Amino acid sequence: MPMSRSRFEKFKQVLRQRQHDMTVVTDQVHKAQNISAMIRTADAVGIPEVHMVKPVRGHLVYHNTAGGSGRFVSTRVHPDIQTALDTVRGKGMRLLAAAWSDNAVSYRDMDYTQPFALVMGAEKYGLSETAMEAADAHLTIPMIGMVESYNVSVAAAIILQEAMHQRMRSGHYDLPDPTDAASRKQLFRWAQPKMAAYCDRHNLPYPDLDEDGDLIPPEDPAYRGAL
Repeated sequence: MPMSRSRFEKFKQVLRQRQHDMTVVTDQVHKAQNISAMIRTADAVGIPEVHMVKPVRGHLVYHNTAGGSGRFVSTRVHPDIQTALDTVRGKGMRLLAAAWSDNAVSYRDMDYTQPFALVMGAEKYGLSETAMEAADAHLTIPMIGMVESYNVSVAAAIILQEAMHQRMRSGHYDLPDPTDAASRKQLFRWAQPKMAAYCDRHNLPYPDLDEDGDLIPPEDPAYRGAL
C-alpha cells in the first residue's frame, strides 16, 4: 500500500520533535499494562527511548507490537538498576525519582527543560534503595484522597505531561528536520517497516524514498525478494 503524504509528513514531524535528552527508567516494573502505558506516554511527549530493568521477582512481560507505540519508541532492557542509571547518567541526564522522602519536592516545582531521566519504581515495592540514593531529586504528586499513591503508569503520565508543558513553553519542540544518518534510518523504518526488516536481515543499505515516503525501487537484484 502506498504511503500517504500526510502520514509521511506526520512521521517527519514526530521525528523532528523527539526529545533525546529526556527518558524514563522503570525500576523492576513488570506488569505488561503498566509498561505499555508508559511507552504510550513516552511516545506522546516525544521520548524516543525507554530504559527497563528486569525484575528480581517475576518476569518482565512486554510484547512490542509493530502496530502500537512500541514501534515508535525503542526499549532497552538492563540487567540491574545500577547499569540503567549509569547508562542514562552517561548521557548527561539528571535522575529524577518519583518517590516520597524528607527532601521530596512537588513535581510541578522541578525544571524539566534540562536533560533528565524519570525513574519509576515497581508496582508493589516502589523504588529500590539504589535508585533512591542515586537520584538527584525526589518528586511527589500532591494527593488529598485515601489512597497513598497513583498507579505507576498514571504517575509517570502526570509528571511527563508537566515536562512536556515546560518544554513547549521553552521552545524545545521547535526543532528543524534532523539530517543525521540515524534519523534518516529511523524515518525509513517507520515509513517502510517490511523493507527495513528485509534490508537489516540481509545487511543491505536502505533504498531511497520519494517525497511521499514511497519506496523508489532499487535496481540491484539483491532487493528483489522484498519487492
